Amino acid sequence: MKLPELRNSEKYVGLYIFDFGEHAGVGFTAQEVAELFESEKYKDCKAYKIHKAYPDGRLELKGVRAEIFQLEAGMFFYSDNLETAGADFKGLVNLAVKDAPPCRAKVHLAKYRDDKFAVALIYPAEYDDQISDWLLDGGYKTAGAAEGGIEVVQRYYDYKPQILDRHQLFGKSELISRTGEELLARLKSAVQR
Repeated sequence: MKLPELRNSEKYVGLYIFDFGEHAGVGFTAQEVAELFESEKYKDCKAYKIHKAYPDGRLELKGVRAEIFQLEAGMFFYSDNLETAGADFKGLVNLAVKDAPPCRAKVHLAKYRDDKFAVALIYPAEYDDQISDWLLDGGYKTAGAAEGGIEVVQRYYDYKPQILDRHQLFGKSELISRTGEELLARLKSAVQR
């Protein structure tokens, strides 16, 4: 895969390279990559997330499976009483008001049984690293056990706990994702942004 020389390569961290086979494009958003993978024409292509960029233009990449763009991941923060779980829920919502998360997400305050509650943060799986960074940077802490991943979300949906409260979080995005014809019109460009 031959990549173009990039100026200000650090601005591409968090974006994606999409390898079409005969050429590659640098600077796609997660939403754009998801749309490309959904198309019949590009479903077998490859995508790489840009994790680090160096002043000399070198990039550190991580391959991303196409399936990840169709899955939800989550982080679950457990408590043995409603008061603590409610405070954890409120703390997470307040963090999102103060500093928007990197993507859309939903937060549930859920009751499994009288002595098991959870704050569930569910988001598109391709944002797993950014959500972790957002929680760490925001200083979000809970006292109980925590777990995360794709499988945990499926277990949560299968168990169907009682949802006591819910909140939709809207992500901040510095870049507007293109869709449809606008996206397809620029696919031959080596640098997308």
